Amino acid sequence: MARVHARIADRRRDFLHKLSTRLVRENQTIVIEDLNVSGMLRHRWLARAISDASWSDLRRMLEYKAAWYGRDIIATNRWFPSTKTCSACGFRVDVMPLGTQEWTCRCGAVHDRDLNAAKNILAAGLAVMACGDEVRPTRHRLARHSSQSPFPG
Repeated sequence: MARVHARIADRRRDFLHKLSTRLVRENQTIVIEDLNVSGMLRHRWLARAISDASWSDLRRMLEYKAAWYGRDIIATNRWFPSTKTCSACGFRVDVMPLGTQEWTCRCGAVHDRDLNAAKNILAAGLAVMACGDEVRPTRHRLARHSSQSPFPG
């Protein structure tokens, strides 16, 4: 049983090494999301999948390999609402259940949850590179009792 577990761990580590090396070699700048993994492990349906993914090992490998190759790693703020923000217009949805995989913004853009988050994380990372730390896009919201558009005419 110990040999089986060791073989699985070796395969996972080998995959992470190959993936991190490929990402660092092919990209000058890599933007990652600083996730609260310990908090996510408390979610009973996702805990096993998250712990099996070895996200902390991947991040560690990306960081030291980026230093070797002279690449930039940018970690976005963990509280940045990458999933709930429309990558087309910047509108932010107040609540998005975990089971929602696709959503439509009020601007008409249809988003896959993960692809939309990836676009927003990249944009936030590039903004951090250009302007400095803690750059966040503007939030557009409608007032609860107002019929005015949040966008200037």
